[in-house]
Amino acid sequence: MNAEALDGRLLFAIPKKGRLYEKCLELLAGADIQFRRHHRLDVCLVKNHPIALVFLPASDIPSFVGKGNVDLGITGHDVILEANMETHVTEILRLGFGKCALQVQVPEAGPFQTVEALAGKRVVTSFEVLAGEYFKKIDERLQLAEDSRTKIEYVGGSVEAACALGLADGIVDLVESGDTMRAAGLHAIATLLETEAVLIKSTVQKHPHLEPLIQLITSRIAGVVAAGKYVICEYNIARARLHEATAITPGRRAPTISPLEDEAWVAVSSMVEKGKAAAVMDELVKIGAEDILIFNLDNCRV
Repeated sequence: MNAEALDGRLLFAIPKKGRLYEKCLELLAGADIQFRRHHRLDVCLVKNHPIALVFLPASDIPSFVGKGNVDLGITGHDVILEANMETHVTEILRLGFGKCALQVQVPEAGPFQTVEALAGKRVVTSFEVLAGEYFKKIDERLQLAEDSRTKIEYVGGSVEAACALGLADGIVDLVESGDTMRAAGLHAIATLLETEAVLIKSTVQKHPHLEPLIQLITSRIAGVVAAGKYVICEYNIARARLHEATAITPGRRAPTISPLEDEAWVAVSSMVEKGKAAAVMDELVKIGAEDILIFNLDNCRV
């Protein structure tokens, strides 16, 4: 694809593989960003907006966005910090997926069961910057001599195997469910940070004419994220118990209340958190609500 095809388009960086890739595709579909990515090509044009998607390694996206080479990007919060780009990019929106924790992990039966005990030993990680900053503070607090400080060593993958192979006394790595770490005989002794996928833009506005489109795409993506968190709860309730009902389903701002043919009853529609929907239905049944329905959302504006 030549540069002329990209001229005037908003460049939107998407992780090209890994834990964020599939979720990003779902997010783009929910926001009605239509495209067809040809095999092996890392740039494709969006059909229904003046946007070009650029598929990059997640670790490269903060730099591309921060330097203004692309206008928008999706990557992990942890990746931004590891790249030292937090002052060069603005996190517009947290996306609610790719949630995990950057943790210090050690062998369950090993001799080092606190970070203070691990300080001064060998730590293997793919996050040299964050791990280095973390253990530097611990080393300084413990007043370790320069030649006795924690040794941070980089590996690009399979970090969890480092202790079993005798390469490290502990590791720093991202943990989602913890299954991989437990299978390797490791457990967490500290958490450096909690992270998730974020939508970012550059703090340097090189293309101000694209700002309305950035706001439009941000609004659409925010709608998809909100739709994943909420459902619509509809039910009928006796007017005399409406106050109790709306206390259970207050909605984001207020519930929608409609009269029924029977003047003693009303219909209520309200957004409720998806994770609390079953408990909300139980509470509504207790106060006499009837015809309780739950509807999933594909998109919304909140």
